[in-house]
Amino acid sequence: MAQVVWSEPTLSDLHEIAEYIALDEVSAATKLVKSVFSNTDSLEKFPKLGRKPPELSKSRYLEIVVAPCRIFYRIEKKTVYIIYLMRSERKLRKYLLEERAKESATN
Repeated sequence: MAQVVWSEPTLSDLHEIAEYIALDEVSAATKLVKSVFSNTDSLEKFPKLGRKPPELSKSRYLEIVVAPCRIFYRIEKKTVYIIYLMRSERKLRKYLLEERAKESATN
């Protein structure tokens, strides 16, 4: 069984997205947050559940999609590091993913 570790910036990303959604509908924001955590909790038992992001097909990163979010992570031994979360309609900035990966490696 793997341990799931969230980076602080990724939790902030989720918080910002939820706050934005809550401006229109608080219950939708609550539902999204619960769904994100439920899906990432599944990574404890099934760390390879995600797919290779199309933009990063040759990288070690995986993603799971919880509409409207994409959640990026990597696996190291028995730990799953959740390193980046973004709205799915945005373009992935590869340098941000690398920066987050470096941050989580030093923590």
